[in-house]
Amino acid sequence: MDLNTIITKMTDLALVYIPKVILAIITLIIGLWIIRLLTKGMGKGLTRKKVEPTLKGFLLSLTNALLKVILFIAIIGMLGVETASFVAVLAAMGFAVGLALQGSLSNFAGGVLILLFRPIAKGEFITAQGESGTVEAIQIFTTTLLTPDNKTIIIPNGALANGNITNFSREKRRRVDLVFGIGYDDNMKDAKKILTDIVSKHKKVLKDPEPFIRVAELGDNSVNFKVRAWVESADYWGVYFDITESVKEEFDKKGIGIPYPQMDVHLHKA
Repeated sequence: MDLNTIITKMTDLALVYIPKVILAIITLIIGLWIIRLLTKGMGKGLTRKKVEPTLKGFLLSLTNALLKVILFIAIIGMLGVETASFVAVLAAMGFAVGLALQGSLSNFAGGVLILLFRPIAKGEFITAQGESGTVEAIQIFTTTLLTPDNKTIIIPNGALANGNITNFSREKRRRVDLVFGIGYDDNMKDAKKILTDIVSKHKKVLKDPEPFIRVAELGDNSVNFKVRAWVESADYWGVYFDITESVKEEFDKKGIGIPYPQMDVHLHKA
């Protein structure tokens, strides 16, 4: 092959591919600009919807990556590269990675659901998966709880999203439920008056709904009073301990006993 033939072939190739390369470069520049605009607009929309920052950042990154992959496939198609086999390879790789990361993908999906629907939020006290604590952080794969005795518990989001969650902080009011027993020989009216006075005079017990104090059970060893009082959620444990302590003190002053389980044993001499 002589030099003229080589130059002719190179010229032909240049005439064919240079316009494609230029068009691909222009498409790349415009495509990246459009992707930047789309992700910016999406970010503003997610901010208006008050989406959790962790989820917002992840969604923006994922959208940005997917759009760039689509742009890349479009550009190599413009250059004359067969994209069908390329897409098939990407799909096979994605399937293999999905099988290898089944557990992680489950936790990821759970994290997205938790951040999207917000059954829990940072600072709320919850019980889930047999653990109780204050939500310290909600990440894409795990949620971190801090227990009242200052232990850190990390729960996978897959299990958390698919299990029962008890949220103690979501509602503004909670009901304090207490049971107090008195002896069968003690005066029920006096005991009820003491309980009523203690609950009604507590500054943090709400007047509406009205406190409930009634005899609930004639037990094996005691007559049991059920006490129900509504409080602000933040005051729950303070009211719980205050009432319990006050009842013991007042019962002692009035001579009302708080029975404990006991058994009478009769011995018969043969």
